[in-house]
Amino acid sequence: MPVLEPNPQNSHKKLLLVLGAMLAVTVVVAVIATIASP
Repeated sequence: MPVLEPNPQNSHKKLLLVLGAMLAVTVVVAVIATIASP
């Protein structure tokens, strides 16, 4: 897989965006749980 594709697919970008959002949500929830725990 080339690092920079001449014609990037929108579906590929969308998939990376969704995975990134899921990872970000997981990290935020973990941080909140860590702060809220006594």
